[in-house]
Amino acid sequence: MSWDYLLTAFIVCLAPGIGVVYTLSTTLGGGFRAGLWASVGCTIATVIHMVVAMAGLAAVLHTSAVLFQFIKFAGVAYLLWMAWAVLKDHGGLSIRPAEPAAPAQLVRRGILLNILNPKLPLFFMAFIPQFMPAGAGTPMLIQLGAGFTAMTFAVFMGYVALAATGRQRILSSETAMNWMRRAFAASFALLGLKLATERA
Repeated sequence: MSWDYLLTAFIVCLAPGIGVVYTLSTTLGGGFRAGLWASVGCTIATVIHMVVAMAGLAAVLHTSAVLFQFIKFAGVAYLLWMAWAVLKDHGGLSIRPAEPAAPAQLVRRGILLNILNPKLPLFFMAFIPQFMPAGAGTPMLIQLGAGFTAMTFAVFMGYVALAATGRQRILSSETAMNWMRRAFAASFALLGLKLATERA
């Protein structure tokens, strides 16, 4: 596994997306442990997408417009629901200090948010082979996938640590909480609209 691959994977993971927004909002609402479980869910979804890509099933998504559209709009609907729930400060999606959601619920939500993006397996199908040496087989594919997974979790936990550090300062200000809630709601909505415009 080359340093070029690890650096590229780090940059890809660092870019704010659905998982990052969910992890940050969960950490602000429930603290470090909640963010940890959110990160686990998002990372599991990444593993699932990589397995799909490695199994060649991403090619099916690429050629089946109906399946691609179905998964895509299910993801759009879920993201818009998340935006509405954050804006209304509902339950486990509230950024106000409250009884944290159960770990299983946080993991499940992280998996759902990321699994309903049909572009991810297509991305992995295009990204990972670029770093495969000529003649390399399945072991190298698994090694690259494991490296990307570890990088994903590490980056998510970095975001969690940052959010947990500034959590008390944000929660002590009603104005800051209102702005954060609106910002997260807008982020989920914009990510949903972006996903709606994606093509296979």
